[in-house]
Amino acid sequence: MATRTTWLDAGLEVLASDGAPAVTIERLTTELGLSKGSYYHHFKGAPDFRTALLAHFEARHTTRLVDTVEQDPDAPAATKLVRLLDLVLADHDSVRLEIGVRAWALQDAEAQAVQERVDRTRTEYLRELCHGLGVDQPDHLARLLYLILIGAEQVLPPLRADELREVYAMTLRQATGKPLLD
Repeated sequence: MATRTTWLDAGLEVLASDGAPAVTIERLTTELGLSKGSYYHHFKGAPDFRTALLAHFEARHTTRLVDTVEQDPDAPAATKLVRLLDLVLADHDSVRLEIGVRAWALQDAEAQAVQERVDRTRTEYLRELCHGLGVDQPDHLARLLYLILIGAEQVLPPLRADELREVYAMTLRQATGKPLLD
């Protein structure tokens, strides 16, 4: 039997490949080779699925990353920042998903609220790490680091992970005077 996570993972895949309008029960049952009964076993309907899908996206692509970095809460801010960037760059295949969620947020109030919360959580965590670096204007550096990621996802073709790593290395070297990613 398919789990709730099976359905949500499939939903994220469809969202990444074809956008929010393509995330339908018909598409998901076809993709998974499962019945509508299995879907309704886990979800009350499309609105419930969409809410769960957004929560799943937030948990997988924001909360999990912060939690992973914070497994060593006493690590220096520079170490945590490098770990975070390594995780983000390792998950660079999620670019299409990030674009899909942002596009969805332009058309749907619930998706917009989740996207705003995700952006706020990510930026606040970066701000915390940048404060720990002891740099001038850590709030601006945090915002810049996040905007680099968003911009890198939006240009066509998107930057490759190695290219994005070089941009981050240069930015952090200029901000801190130290080669954090080199």
